Amino acid sequence: MITRRTGLAATAALLTGAAAAPASRAATGHKPASRPGKSALQKDVDAILDTGVTGVLAEVQGAHGRTTARAGVADLGSREPVPWDAYYRIGSDTKTFTATVALQLVGEGRLKLTDTVDRWLPGAVRGHGNDGRRITVANLLRQTSGLNDYLARVGPDDFTPEAYRRDRFRAQTPEEQLTAALGEAPRWLPDADNPAGERRWAYSNTNYVVAGLVIEAVTGHPWAQEVHERIIEPLGLRDTFTPGTSPYVPRPTATGYTYFPKGSRPTDTSIGFGGGADGCVITTTRDHAAFLRALFGGRLLRQEQLAAMRRTVPADDWIPAPGVRYGLGIAWRPVAGIGDGIWFHGGTSLGCVSECGVTADGATAVTSAAFTLRLDGPAQEAQSVRTLRMVEAALR
Repeated sequence: MITRRTGLAATAALLTGAAAAPASRAATGHKPASRPGKSALQKDVDAILDTGVTGVLAEVQGAHGRTTARAGVADLGSREPVPWDAYYRIGSDTKTFTATVALQLVGEGRLKLTDTVDRWLPGAVRGHGNDGRRITVANLLRQTSGLNDYLARVGPDDFTPEAYRRDRFRAQTPEEQLTAALGEAPRWLPDADNPAGERRWAYSNTNYVVAGLVIEAVTGHPWAQEVHERIIEPLGLRDTFTPGTSPYVPRPTATGYTYFPKGSRPTDTSIGFGGGADGCVITTTRDHAAFLRALFGGRLLRQEQLAAMRRTVPADDWIPAPGVRYGLGIAWRPVAGIGDGIWFHGGTSLGCVSECGVTADGATAVTSAAFTLRLDGPAQEAQSVRTLRMVEAALR
């Protein structure tokens, strides 16, 4: 059973949309205002830095090549710039990788979106009214299962620098995470007559913990092996990996800073367990963009499965922007000037926020990492708004 004491190190995707007090301009490696001649991407990255972020890195990939931009510092001590090829945790952007593997198995006829959890994990989802016989693979991937988020057991008292340092080397098994989620009644059970068609939506990391276990049951291999052999290796993503229980991000990277509630100084939160199939992937802006372009360009999924990924339900209570709809491991939102809207996800871990977007045809993708997270106050909201503007501008 996951406890409040063991939970803080696994808060990766729970924190999206949280906010905190901004860092001072002197403490963030602030650059002068944008000068004539700077690229539009660089101006947008500078605008994110102005919200109090210590360091930002962004990349746009398209038919005409790559454009990159960075701002701020890799570390408040050394004051060195953010490395162009910095590794970072993408948090819940991992879910798109997991959904892609599941849909590949569907395309191979080894798994069905209408399969129940109980079909592959008999009796694993039971107790307090939870019932794996009423939850399908589609429900897991589309976040319509009604399962509670295992991270909900982490309380506000745990969001302190002391709690972070105490728990940062603690790893959790998927089984422990699932046990935590099943400790209370579900938010709902999908429609018994058509569970895969359920449209009630609520974000829960538990869905992807279970999806990872289903992938392992179908293939007989660890989830990480399937991600590597089906996505990372075929696409040549040499800077993308799943760290297992390791709490470290390799160099080159930038220090990830977190402002905890009621704190006025940043805490180095670079070390920590990032979860599994719900949020553990470490990559670079270059590799992440290459993955998104390959996915929506039709290189990873057959046409039928890619179409299934794009079938969405309203996700009205998701913070990023109005009009968001959630598919299978990917979300969509309307954007003025882009007729087909954009596809995206986003992910948050202590000390790092990943934001991305890709056009419907996979022609252009944008990825970014901001190495600061604020957990209290309006500054995180300002950071999020400016990052979303950057993503949308890059894809127009």
